[in-house]
Amino acid sequence: MSAIDYTTDGAGAAALSLSPSDAAALAVVAQGATAFVPHRITRPLLVVSDTAAALMLGVDLVVVIGCVLARSLFNAPVEWADDVARGLMVGSSFFGAASAMARHESLGIAYFVDRLPRDWREAFDAVGALLVLMMSAYVAFYTLDLAWMTTGQTTGAGLPLEWTFYPMGGGMVCMAAFAGETMLRRPIRRILEAVAVVAIIVCAYIAWGVLSPDTLPTPSALMLAALVVTLFGGLPIGFVLVLAALVYVQTEGSLPGVIVAQQMARGIDSFVMLAIPFFILVGYLMEANGMSIRLIEMLRRLVGGMRGGLNMVMVLSMVLFSGISGSKMADVAAVGSVLVPAARRSRQNPGNAVALLAASAVMAETIPPCINLIILGFVANLSIGGLFMAGFLPAALMASCLLIASIAFGTKAGIVGEVAAFSGKRGIWAGTIVSLGLIMMIFIGFKFGFATATEISAFAGLYAILAGVLVFHELSMRDLAHCLVQAASRSGLVLFICAAAQSLSFTLTIQQIPHALGLFMVHLSQTAGIGTFLLVSIAILIIMGSVLEGAAALILFGPLLVPVAAQIGIDPLQFGIVLVISMGIGLFAPPIGLGLLGACLIGNVPLEQTIKPIFCYLGLLLICVFVIAFFPAISTTLPRAFGY
Repeated sequence: MSAIDYTTDGAGAAALSLSPSDAAALAVVAQGATAFVPHRITRPLLVVSDTAAALMLGVDLVVVIGCVLARSLFNAPVEWADDVARGLMVGSSFFGAASAMARHESLGIAYFVDRLPRDWREAFDAVGALLVLMMSAYVAFYTLDLAWMTTGQTTGAGLPLEWTFYPMGGGMVCMAAFAGETMLRRPIRRILEAVAVVAIIVCAYIAWGVLSPDTLPTPSALMLAALVVTLFGGLPIGFVLVLAALVYVQTEGSLPGVIVAQQMARGIDSFVMLAIPFFILVGYLMEANGMSIRLIEMLRRLVGGMRGGLNMVMVLSMVLFSGISGSKMADVAAVGSVLVPAARRSRQNPGNAVALLAASAVMAETIPPCINLIILGFVANLSIGGLFMAGFLPAALMASCLLIASIAFGTKAGIVGEVAAFSGKRGIWAGTIVSLGLIMMIFIGFKFGFATATEISAFAGLYAILAGVLVFHELSMRDLAHCLVQAASRSGLVLFICAAAQSLSFTLTIQQIPHALGLFMVHLSQTAGIGTFLLVSIAILIIMGSVLEGAAALILFGPLLVPVAAQIGIDPLQFGIVLVISMGIGLFAPPIGLGLLGACLIGNVPLEQTIKPIFCYLGLLLICVFVIAFFPAISTTLPRAFGY
């Protein structure tokens, strides 16, 4: 099934609609990419991968909801539920990541490679495909080996430990098969060239070690070189992180190969991380059950006729959607696929609309239940509820600034045609009330501690399903199955990067790099002041957010910087919010921010048309970051008021 659907707006201009999948927005970063059609041999395997990922996600949802109901209604906690839920998530994530790879949806930086001559591009592409195949096969082998090694061992609840590793290994086997097909699609000459390049590099390293072992680069230097070259060479980010870890493990010599697979499983084997696929599922369900379009149409009718009204609708839509779906690119796809074509119909500059869409996504990074807040809370050992509370006022500040800019620089232009085809207001207001009910359920759940983030996300998914079936009558079983497949694939991409980042984080810890960085940052704050520490931290996250996927940047730098901030007297919740916003600015910053490229693809607008307006909006948001960083009360008032 193709994730890309080309339609035309009222003016006849092509518009890229990602309904219901926003995954393709980041999948085809390279310009001119086309929808992927799997080979007849791997097509059945893709069906198996999709089915396994969706089934495990659906069963996981049922397990979590059933566990909460049993505990709350019958005072009968299910001891094995957490272990089963985590195991299902690990399996669903790796099968979902395999499906995403089969559809060429993996995230990578193609900006620099795309500017090389054609022969060089094809050479980089072939080498990258070979490396992905080799790493997929490596991790698949050692994951299955790990499953075999743990046979007979049990989890805390008494369940077989290998039940976690065999599904993970199955997903990696599918991934290796899809990577092999991708490799074999290239001309035989390019395949032989790629094999020759990799063989020459390996043989040169071995020969260097034999002839002059004293001058051989250290494993740390080789790891850094592999990280930089493959990152800017266009390799998918998850595999960039895996390759860097593998290079260190193989050249260091004393670590077993199975350690990479073990750390990858450990990176996502957490009940807290289950909130990610569940909230992503909520985003897809909202689009399928009609909530999304009703919310947008309601906002358009309320403020669409004002000066800069359509821009205000875009900002307010991102505020509402971020409070429900949690997935930033799902929000961008849902809002942008409707409002950017509307901007064209009203004869507004679509480049400015896409730039505002991207800036609104940055603003919404701290609106609960944003996935990056959940990830940061998990890796940096911060209260997720506290982070959610801390994010409200910073988001309100940034949203206010964007709304003021929308009014000041906007025009009052009539919209040609309706954004949504509703004959009356009943459907719109019903959708609004139901959607706001979902937001209130999430907020009240965190405020009064009725459930954890994962349990709230599970019930949010159930709420969205019931709304689509009972209220709007627009969610069929086929739609639900499609949402499960898309959510498993998208969350698989995110969680595979989290897993890969954990393997790299493990090697960094062995080298005591976090300790060294912590000492440096403490020294920096002591010599240059806390203000300099904050500015350097903001710069690090903006830079790394632009070259890494947002989750990877937070996973790598959150655990390093948050403890240092706490040590020198900065509130960890405030600092976490600053990191998340800074990462968001980098993610949507030109020229290589993946979020901006995805927004351009959704709006069918060339990147060049967004450069000038996006710099204006991001400059405004950067000022807001500085205000949030140097006025802690903006982030700490609500958490303290609610007891965090």
